Amino acid sequence: MDVSSVVLWAWPEKRAGVRSQLVAMSGVQIRADCDNGRFVVTVEDTPGRSTADAFVKLHALDGVINASLLSRALLD
Repeated sequence: MDVSSVVLWAWPEKRAGVRSQLVAMSGVQIRADCDNGRFVVTVEDTPGRSTADAFVKLHALDGVINASLLSRALLD
């Protein structure tokens, strides 16, 4: 299993929409959600999608300014 943690910065006025998009993504869990538009999420690989692919999709979410990888671990 491949697990990554990511910090997302979103436009504060689009925070609710970004949250909805994150909840809809398989393998993504919101760990922190701040009023200023910051999120901390964990991303697990899923069948047919790597964590790297998910990271690219996080960048492309409507309302996201930036996504920064914090850590990555390969777990048995």
